[in-house]
Amino acid sequence: MPRISIRKAEKTDAHRLADIAYRAWEAGIYPLLTKQPGLREAEQRRLSQAVAETLGRIIVAEMDGIVVAWCSRSARRAYIPFLFVMPELQGNRIGSMLLRRMESMLELEGAERVQLETPADNVRAVKFYEKQGYRILALRPDGRAAHEPFMSVHLEKRLAPFYGEIDEED
Repeated sequence: MPRISIRKAEKTDAHRLADIAYRAWEAGIYPLLTKQPGLREAEQRRLSQAVAETLGRIIVAEMDGIVVAWCSRSARRAYIPFLFVMPELQGNRIGSMLLRRMESMLELEGAERVQLETPADNVRAVKFYEKQGYRILALRPDGRAAHEPFMSVHLEKRLAPFYGEIDEED
């Protein structure tokens, strides 16, 4: 496996991040949905907007200098709204590495728990998060697409928050 490095997202990554998100959505979620005209285009716009709105809270995984995955966090709470890995690279622990790094960042900020959600029908994702130590809290209707009978699994993981001082040397 080539070398994986993790860094903060940069503005120049935005288009690539939206593309990765869309490709992962198309491979993992789209097959579960009722096909409607314009659905793909609407999701591309939604994901591009999500990248633009959260760029400062995104970390990326690079493989040989190419961004192949990303993870974002909420601005106000310990919540991870997005974790996407290129479909052809899923199963290579890239998502695990990225998720653990985001959890570490939250621990340094004193977070005691982190939450996230994923579509209930995306069994592979639910199993992935459970393997990472998340437990299912609830099953709820997804609020994004009222036309879809879509349920989301809400998951939570207990963290080990850091309450000490952090020395930052130049």
